[in-house]
Amino acid sequence: MDQQPHGGAHQQKKVMAVLAYLGILIIIPFIVAKEDPFVKFHLKQGLILFIAEAVVWLLGMTVIGWELWQLLELVNLATLILAILGIVNVVQGNQKELPLVGSMSSYFTF
Repeated sequence: MDQQPHGGAHQQKKVMAVLAYLGILIIIPFIVAKEDPFVKFHLKQGLILFIAEAVVWLLGMTVIGWELWQLLELVNLATLILAILGIVNVVQGNQKELPLVGSMSSYFTF
């Protein structure tokens, strides 16, 4: 009987960690579960990806963005791929650093 609540809590951690990689939905795990080490690890990486997405979006809204649209699309594709890798790591229960993103996530202390 004691296994079920523990399993449910573990599943909730995974859901929160997955949300960390889904754009603006990062707010939910930040508010609800940022104290959990597993969620926090993925939250930091998701935050780097969210910042990159926001910067690309802002640049895309400017004249400069129009001139560099291919580069911006490449960055968008890279953030999508990294988010998918992060979600796969969450589902597998891993705390693997994502390429490029993992080392930058250590700068966040929350």
